[in-house]
Amino acid sequence: MLSPAALAKIDRALAKYPPDQRRSAVMAALTVAQEEKGWLSKETMEFVAQYLGMPPIAVFEVASFYTMYNLEPVGRHKITICTNLPCALQGALEAAEHLKRKLGIDFDQTTPDGQFTLKEGECFGACGDAPVCLHNDKRMMSFMTPDKLDAWIEELKDK
Repeated sequence: MLSPAALAKIDRALAKYPPDQRRSAVMAALTVAQEEKGWLSKETMEFVAQYLGMPPIAVFEVASFYTMYNLEPVGRHKITICTNLPCALQGALEAAEHLKRKLGIDFDQTTPDGQFTLKEGECFGACGDAPVCLHNDKRMMSFMTPDKLDAWIEELKDK
């Protein structure tokens, strides 16, 4: 289900915890699995559960709670925009609407070409940099005005 390299990464995470606390590595294991597969299918989550020795429902509870985990396929560029109150007060709602128009999709949708998925996110802890976007759960983009969003989308189209 997962490559030897992915399993080695999970094993490194497991080594940080006592043997009877394998479930403590569930978030790390899900992150590794998602990096390899692109998203977390039911089968992938069941494999992670078996590997960690925990009930599949417990793994699903973690994966479905955190917005960084994809429970369905996403586009090549997953854009998550924070719309919590501090960001909203700094223009995030307008930025989100701009992204929807620019990409021709709504939240939790992917463009027909498979390039972009738009997600609504919870606080990223960067309220002073609002509006804030997260690219593929790794790169945070700050002060995302419509002009900056347009330039960023054009840049991503080439990648």
